[in-house]
Amino acid sequence: MGPNVNTADVELSVEQRRALQAGLDTVAARTREYLPDEYVVGAQIIAGTDGPQGTIAVQPPIGAAVSAGFTPDFDDLSDGIAEEDRTEVARQLAASAALQVKQAVSDGITPVGR
Repeated sequence: MGPNVNTADVELSVEQRRALQAGLDTVAARTREYLPDEYVVGAQIIAGTDGPQGTIAVQPPIGAAVSAGFTPDFDDLSDGIAEEDRTEVARQLAASAALQVKQAVSDGITPVGR
C-alpha cells in the first residue's frame, strides 16, 4: 500500500483473512502452552480504527484480562505473522497474564508484621 492509502477503508481478501487468522491462532496456541488450563485464550480479527486488526487476549482465573493487537502489513500479509513475532507475543502475553494473577493474589493478602 502506498503512503496515501487510508488503511481504515481496506478490506481483507479471503486469503489475507485466512493468513491473519492462522497467525493469530498460532499465537493463541503458543500462549496456551505457557499457561495452565485455568487461563482462557482467544484470538479474533476486529475492525480497528486503522483498518483490520488481529487481537489475542488472555483472561486469567483472577485479575484483569491482557491482550495484544496486531495491525497487519497489508503488502506482506500473504506471508502471515512472522515466526519470531508469534513466539515473542505468546511469551509476553503469558507473562503478563501470570503477573495479573500474582498482583490480584498479593492485593488480597494483608501483610503481617513481625
